[in-house]
Amino acid sequence: MPEPHGVVAVKRMYAIGFVAISLAYPLLVHFALGRFEPRWLSLLLVAVAALRAAMTKQAFWWAVAGCAGALALAAFFANALAPLKLYPVLVNAALLLAFGASLRWPPSAIERLARLRHPDLPAEGVAYTRKVTWAWCVFFVVNGAIALVTAVWTNERVWALYNGLVAYVLMGLLFAGEWLVRQRVMRNASVGGGAHG
Repeated sequence: MPEPHGVVAVKRMYAIGFVAISLAYPLLVHFALGRFEPRWLSLLLVAVAALRAAMTKQAFWWAVAGCAGALALAAFFANALAPLKLYPVLVNAALLLAFGASLRWPPSAIERLARLRHPDLPAEGVAYTRKVTWAWCVFFVVNGAIALVTAVWTNERVWALYNGLVAYVLMGLLFAGEWLVRQRVMRNASVGGGAHG
């Protein structure tokens, strides 16, 4: 039974809010420094965790939201910025676990996304999406490691610049590169299928 239109609209609003706050999180923290104490900035992380929990029914993402909430509580009670700077590390770790688990228990994360557009994904496509999932796992390891370095050993400006801008540029480049390669793979698979048909 489909959900009522109002429920769908609310979920969509939560999703948009979560994405917007998550993307802007490092920059918001950076610009709020000097204006608010870390304990009040922790409320921003609570908002991110609450939105994530509200928009999913999966236990895994509830656990991630709980971890984000724990970072926020640590920042609040210690009035320290360090726990807030670890949020990008948590996000990369969570995505690495999710993508890695999909390799262990297929279909892979990228295959699931690909099948939304190509339900009859050929064998070549399945193999390709598995490789792309591996590529994203490597990205999350590297990106998470850099996020950790910026959180622990650099100042807030460098942290905000990398996690609020550079990381998204790198992600966009990976998306764009993968899209170009995928077009070629799907084209070759189509030609191969036609040749055998």
